[in-house]
Amino acid sequence: MDGVTTEPTDSPFRSEPSARDTAPQFVLPLVVRIEKGAPPARTDALETAARAVLVMLSDERSRGDGEWAQAMRDWQDARIRKVVRRARGAEWRRAEALPGITVTGKSAEVRVFPPVPLDGWPKELARLQVSGTDLDDPEPPVEADTSAPVLWLNPEVDMSAGKAMAQAGHGAQLAWWELPDEERAAWREAGFPLAVRTAEPTRWRQLTTSGLPLVRDAGYTEIAAGSCTVVADHPALR
Repeated sequence: MDGVTTEPTDSPFRSEPSARDTAPQFVLPLVVRIEKGAPPARTDALETAARAVLVMLSDERSRGDGEWAQAMRDWQDARIRKVVRRARGAEWRRAEALPGITVTGKSAEVRVFPPVPLDGWPKELARLQVSGTDLDDPEPPVEADTSAPVLWLNPEVDMSAGKAMAQAGHGAQLAWWELPDEERAAWREAGFPLAVRTAEPTRWRQLTTSGLPLVRDAGYTEIAAGSCTVVADHPALR
């Protein structure tokens, strides 16, 4: 997917009908661990989900002749759908038994799986809840270090934690596509450092006209089609 731009004619994140809609549709499943007594902090969950997407994109099994490569190609040829579901206890243990990668943050655990057909989820994941994934930050997040990548959320769009996790993943993916190979390698070797923050309104207006990668939601759930949700602010893309 080299050469993806901020406003491509056939973007996987735009709401207008395109050739991507005629391709078989796949979805990238992400499962966040939310135990009753110890839910993760919201911001950490968003950041961990974004890193999980990057880990999946860069994994050797997702590229070339890897075992997940065909599923990744099929997914990226269609709309780039991501669905976040939640699990705890035995549900989480069953999810962990499936092929995938678990990424751990400060308080969050997110497992990402190879793409599956939109109507072909494994039963262990299909039974998990998708709605109502609401999390809080016990303390306000510290100011983002802009020497590292920052995924800026639209301050005017209200999203559940699950929806915001998927949108952060979209933003991370757009940044990944835009980066040259050497910058991708450096980001991966550093462990994909990034922050997710909600932009101040003035800053958001500046970001959306900056030329940085911008996610426009397709409108399948929660928010209106075409809504701008995330700007991917990677230092190498400024």
